[in-house]
Amino acid sequence: MEKRFEKYKGIHPGIVLERELKRRSLRQRPFALSVAEHPQTFNAITKGRRSISIALALKIEKVLGLEEGTLALLQTHYDILKEKEKQQGETPDLSILRQALFWDTDINRIDWHRQYNAVIQRVFERGNEQEKNEITRFYGSSKVQMTLKASRTMPMTLRQKP
Repeated sequence: MEKRFEKYKGIHPGIVLERELKRRSLRQRPFALSVAEHPQTFNAITKGRRSISIALALKIEKVLGLEEGTLALLQTHYDILKEKEKQQGETPDLSILRQALFWDTDINRIDWHRQYNAVIQRVFERGNEQEKNEITRFYGSSKVQMTLKASRTMPMTLRQKP
């Protein structure tokens, strides 16, 4: 892989390709036709909605004069990143967490990564040690500590009359 493309690992290769075409002042439609690809398919690739096949990557690299395998490697790195994100979509061990902690919602419908702030606060306010340990294992101690520090509010105090 060319050195200048190393920084794009994890980014969809179509987006990198679109940037490269703009840099060279090449228009998408004529370029797609020059590599024997449908312009609609090529557009979907450059917008990141479709992956790039190895055969097409080799054609594009040849026309653009890129090192062989550059776009294919970018696609592989992108696929690895997406798979890691999918695997992180797992949930904590729900057999450890009591459903009573989440009385106001269906525990199976919680988006554990988007709603981490509320989950961590609730478990650390009302959960037992086993539940707290599970949440710490799932999110990691640094994320839990950061969330708890950020969520601390000043305790309510009664104003004393002078």
